[in-house]
Amino acid sequence: MVLETILLATLVVSAISLVGVLTLSVKDRLLHQLLPLFVAFAGGSMLATAFLHAMPEALKDSGTGEVMPLVVGGIMLFFFIERFLHWHHHHKHHHAGDRGEERPATWLVLIGDGVHNFVDGTVIAASFLASAPLGVLATLSIIAHEIPQEIGDFSLLVWGGFSKRKALLFNFLSALTAFAGALLTYFLAPLMPGLVAVLLPLAAGNFIYIACVDLVPEMHKERDARRSLMQLACFVAGILLVVAVGSLLEPA
Repeated sequence: MVLETILLATLVVSAISLVGVLTLSVKDRLLHQLLPLFVAFAGGSMLATAFLHAMPEALKDSGTGEVMPLVVGGIMLFFFIERFLHWHHHHKHHHAGDRGEERPATWLVLIGDGVHNFVDGTVIAASFLASAPLGVLATLSIIAHEIPQEIGDFSLLVWGGFSKRKALLFNFLSALTAFAGALLTYFLAPLMPGLVAVLLPLAAGNFIYIACVDLVPEMHKERDARRSLMQLACFVAGILLVVAVGSLLEPA
């Protein structure tokens, strides 16, 4: 039953890659207004999941001396991964060909997404293996983060010369690497008893890094007071949703 739940959650997260189709029907102005709210909501939900659920779950079986270094290690690991990907994005923007051609570096966006989605799969599997409530919360947090990211990735692929159909197809194929991460984690866990205990703090570090480095700084770019308050409300809503869902799912 756990494997089926992991696969279902991974499928739902992978299907988010198709959200790029919204850009075909939603007006650019409305999309521009909604994305910062999604970003703020994702930031709140990821921080709440990391600090209120993933880390406490990891601390049940291990002491702070084992868990906290792994959390810091997770933050450092994803910093290095993102710096590598950013280098390629920088290269892409400065060495692209004429618009309409398929830029070779556009494939690097798909490779980067594949790595990111693989990590998402390991996080989902490790979370469900630890506890069902944590698995649900981790999946919800990943979904909240994936919506703005996948819309952005879809736009990058179209900008890079892909047709809209091809961009949707390849973005979805890239998302399927999450299954590889989930299945690898699930089947390795029994062979490596301490694997989940290591992956949970790393997952917490992943969530903390994404929220604090990628999402919260985006909120600081907003200069309009009304929209800043809306973002703050969405940020708090993300935290409250994790708290509420966690309370409902925790056994009495």
